Amino acid sequence: MPEIYDVVVIGAGSVGMPAAISLAKTGLKTLVIEQKSSPGQMNNKKAIGGIRATHSDYGKIKVSLRSIEIFSTWKQEYDHDIDWLSNGYSYPAYSEADETKLKELLKIQKSFGLNIDWISPEEYNELVPGINMTGLRGSTFSPDDGSASPLLTMSAYYSRAKDLGVDFRFNETVMKFERNDRHITSVTTDKGNYPCGWIVNASGNNAAAIGKLLDLDIPVRPDTHEAAITEPVKRFFEPMVVDMRPAADSLNYYFYQSKEGQVIFCITPDPPIYDIDQDSTSVFLPQVAARMIDLYPRLANLKVRRTWRGQYPMTPDGFPIVGMVDDYDNYVHNVGMCGQGFMLGPGMGELVARIVVGEVSEDDRKILKSFDPYRSFEGEEKFK
Repeated sequence: MPEIYDVVVIGAGSVGMPAAISLAKTGLKTLVIEQKSSPGQMNNKKAIGGIRATHSDYGKIKVSLRSIEIFSTWKQEYDHDIDWLSNGYSYPAYSEADETKLKELLKIQKSFGLNIDWISPEEYNELVPGINMTGLRGSTFSPDDGSASPLLTMSAYYSRAKDLGVDFRFNETVMKFERNDRHITSVTTDKGNYPCGWIVNASGNNAAAIGKLLDLDIPVRPDTHEAAITEPVKRFFEPMVVDMRPAADSLNYYFYQSKEGQVIFCITPDPPIYDIDQDSTSVFLPQVAARMIDLYPRLANLKVRRTWRGQYPMTPDGFPIVGMVDDYDNYVHNVGMCGQGFMLGPGMGELVARIVVGEVSEDDRKILKSFDPYRSFEGEEKFK
């Protein structure tokens, strides 16, 4: 007789792994199915490591605040260093329109419990010495935000999951689900069949494909982004810097200095590139470097070690899709993190576990409204 699992998590990435940990902590017998050979082989290892609660929405702020608690105390709790750094996030403004938008959002963010303030150009220059001061009107700064190593974090997740008794099936592709009316009874892969009580879809780029196997239309499309890392140098600035100003063929870009001293950066293409191509291009580095050096001339002489390309599993409005569906009584969406799965994963994993065990609080319900699978998708996340 095959082993019966209380819950099967599909996907061993930034979202699936912390969900599996949270589910196992409740005592549920948990299995993770992953088509790759080990955890974190899709977009987790492409993440640049930023972790922020600086969002524009109650649900994302609350989930991210919990994630920050988990990341920042991980070494203390489990004696596994994930290179957590509480360096903060900043959004400098170089136009009156951006200043007004940021200050209006700041009121909302503070009302939701985010530790964030507006700082003057002079104060910002102390955090980012040598920043271009021409036209700088000030910046928001959220000091509790930070960063961690996605690779070290995934290793820590796997170790913790194994300690909790989570089982893994690597190199297996989900092929179909057995159903009894509204109840899913098992998952079949190309290598086996796994009877189960619950299904959590945390499959990142593959979210829509998994949904099709259950006749569910999941509006998630992988959106390609590129990133890079420099050689390590002595620490010379503190926060993640997010330049919101659009330019030719790109929207915002962002960079920070990791705990080990490398500067890591990424850019948002415009228009979006909906694709799963993993190959770096010749366009990215000249495009982003010119913008970064103009903003922060001190970056000019750093040597870039490598570039890479990954995907943001995007939804139409920039918000995740999390929660149960009407079609099934034992299936949970945990998808569409829009490139923020690394930062949202731990907090979202705990939320998903509470859904599965039936312990959703009133505050959880308020949070889940932001991620409702049946929303109109007509809104827009202002801090994508």
